Amino acid sequence: MRINNKYGEGLLNVSGASLRKEEIVSKPVVSLDHVVIRFAGDSGDGMQLTGDRFTMDTASLGNDISTLPNFPAEIRAPQGTVPGVSSFQLHFADHHIQTPGDAPDILVAMNPAALKANIKDMARGATIIVDKDEFTERNIVKAGYQVNPLEDNSLESYKVHAVALTSLTVAALAQISMSRKDAERSKNMFALGLLAWMYHRPTEATENFLKAKFGKKPEILAANLLAYQTGWNYGETTEDFAVSYEIAPAHMPAGKYRNISGNTALAYGLVAASQLSKLKLFLGSYPITPATDILHELSKHKKFGVITFQAEDEIAAVGSALGASYGGSLGVTSTSGPGVALKSEMIGLAVMLELPLIIIDVQRGGPSTGLPTKTEQSDLLQVMYGRNGESPAVVLAPSTPTDCFKMALEATRIATQYRVPVFILSDGYIANGSQPWKIPAISELPDLQVKFAQTQEDFLPYLRDPETLARPWAIPGTKGIEHRIGGLEKADRTGAISYDSQNHDYMVRMRAAKVAGIDVPDLEVDDPTGDAQTLLLGWGSTFGPIASAIETLRANGEKVAQAHIRYLNPFPKNLADVLKKYPTVLVPEMNLGQLSNMLRSQYMKDVTGYNKVFGVPFTTLEIIEATMAVLYV
Repeated sequence: MRINNKYGEGLLNVSGASLRKEEIVSKPVVSLDHVVIRFAGDSGDGMQLTGDRFTMDTASLGNDISTLPNFPAEIRAPQGTVPGVSSFQLHFADHHIQTPGDAPDILVAMNPAALKANIKDMARGATIIVDKDEFTERNIVKAGYQVNPLEDNSLESYKVHAVALTSLTVAALAQISMSRKDAERSKNMFALGLLAWMYHRPTEATENFLKAKFGKKPEILAANLLAYQTGWNYGETTEDFAVSYEIAPAHMPAGKYRNISGNTALAYGLVAASQLSKLKLFLGSYPITPATDILHELSKHKKFGVITFQAEDEIAAVGSALGASYGGSLGVTSTSGPGVALKSEMIGLAVMLELPLIIIDVQRGGPSTGLPTKTEQSDLLQVMYGRNGESPAVVLAPSTPTDCFKMALEATRIATQYRVPVFILSDGYIANGSQPWKIPAISELPDLQVKFAQTQEDFLPYLRDPETLARPWAIPGTKGIEHRIGGLEKADRTGAISYDSQNHDYMVRMRAAKVAGIDVPDLEVDDPTGDAQTLLLGWGSTFGPIASAIETLRANGEKVAQAHIRYLNPFPKNLADVLKKYPTVLVPEMNLGQLSNMLRSQYMKDVTGYNKVFGVPFTTLEIIEATMAVLYV
């Protein structure tokens, strides 16, 4: 690595040019088909950055990947304690994978608290790399240990590498004029360099990332680059690591790929929908975990005519979005469960006005503030029924981070074509997780252009399209189509205020019929033999662990079918027939059975719920065990 800074050219030229995979020749190389790595440490240790960089470097090699970031619930939990541990898990393979993995093969623990918080997830024989410098008596007590776990044989079932990450980093940076505390902050780059060596990850992208990020701070740039290089060299030279590992690229359909998170995919989908519909995109949002990144991402795309408005509260956010729709824009608001509760009256107004509105709900643990950084699927009944009066809205649920792009396009199609509010139910797992996304060609995207009402005599703002039951989308200021809006009931056709009981009954039923009649695809069922007696039925982020469990079950000779509902209101038209076909239907949900209750009440089907509200996704093994329990009752 050679850079120019105030310390002189070549200071970081430790071993010549950037490291390359072909240079790793001095130790045996073991081929693997997949691996699960988890980085864990204090929230200030840079674990999310470390995991993200390792993911990006892995994506560039063509491996299939799936990630699971995990954040502390408190903004700044006490340092060195279990509640303050932040982690990032990455599963990558030479074949298609569905989940971030059940249990890590490698745990990098930056302190005792990180080890304490994550050791329960480790399988016997797994590898643990710890920063032994952090295992001081004070830190051990803060983490809840009675004795040093590195010395009491409690880890004898694991392959433990106690590496002096902190002191090695500080020693490497001694040539740079900075305090020890500042030097210690680069130890995550040492760990990243070590893992880059261990798994033959390319280094150029991370080096370029660091130069771009810290280019205006030469001493910090020098420290991070040198720590990264030192970690790589340590792996190559130490006797503690006898082998390195190689995982071949996955066989994937030809195309251009990029790594993408669910929140970013939603943002890109909305920008694409704006371009395809020729509508200006307006996002009215109030920052809330874990939806805030949608606001951050969309604010970067003003060149596409995107307008982002950080409102003073959730009510103002949804009000501004609905106002944008009234003015002829694509109005969107993003939030999480607590924000949906505050937005409910304005969403009811969108139902009454029959205007397009997209509401993104990135679900998190509840109730109230609950577990703001943990995942859950507990808002389904809220978005279905959590408004006063008869207020039907469309509910869509992406199944994976990449599926968020498609669901943003679908939400736009339905909202603009039928003039209805549409919920997109994501969750923390989908929002923060990432996977390779095949970038679609423009020709593959749908036509979303809309037609506004034109000047006409005797304009009737609530005269409905006979096929969609949608009323005209009339832009304010258009001569000849002036009309009134507001929260009071509308008269059929004229839109005038109406207190007539017969009219109210008619309008309530008409709005419900419009949502019920929306055109959505049939539910696809994966049943290769066609004679399975058990169906695993999921929605949202349960797709990955269900699909992974299905693969294992079928490999062991079990006949099990799978289906995944992405359209929750209205349900697919063939859902009744699907439920009728299978005697046993297992519904895994990260709640206490919300979809199960809807299916029972609407279809009179006695489905079996498998429910978990731990704040983390299902594992594949959990789904397998639940399925075996219903297969062999």
